[in-house]
Amino acid sequence: MSKAVSRLRMAKKTGEKVIHGPKMRMTVPAGMATPGPPLGPVLGQRGVNVAQFCKEFNERTQDIKEMIPIPTRVTVHPDRSFSIEITQPPVTYFLKQAAGIPRGTMFPGRDIVGKVTLKHIYEIAMIKSQDRANQLCTLEELCKRIIGTARTVGIEVVKGDLDPKEHGEFLERTREFVEKQLQELREQREAKVLRT
Repeated sequence: MSKAVSRLRMAKKTGEKVIHGPKMRMTVPAGMATPGPPLGPVLGQRGVNVAQFCKEFNERTQDIKEMIPIPTRVTVHPDRSFSIEITQPPVTYFLKQAAGIPRGTMFPGRDIVGKVTLKHIYEIAMIKSQDRANQLCTLEELCKRIIGTARTVGIEVVKGDLDPKEHGEFLERTREFVEKQLQELREQREAKVLRT
């Protein structure tokens, strides 16, 4: 009996010494880092000074428009200090901005909810080429990746320019279509709640 108790105590001691990986990836809105959830608890678990992180992140993103999603990598050092690597916003953010849509499609490959030109793709590739992860890629490779991402979001890439009038009409039809889909989703969720 005493061997079992000592093993249990030993297991408890080793179980308390969980060491998390030193790197974290998260997306934080520019200039909006706060010590509250969800950011505060995640950083606090790793022993990071949350107030210091928020201050440093907000200072480094003060020149960026608020609420733009910023992919952030945090490396926690053994002495509980940290370093922050901030990259450009995600490709999907730029694509939705260029297409003038608030969200992508719920059914990739089936619905087209926006349109962008090859010029937009090139400009996004130029911006994303500044990220450390993309520095070894050629612009052609980046453009191909961005076109692939556009397809998954439901954005069509067109050659040439978009006619503003036709594009405006397309966006209006798309807004109505997306609103109808969202309404169907709300009704499905409400039906599930009523069944349970």
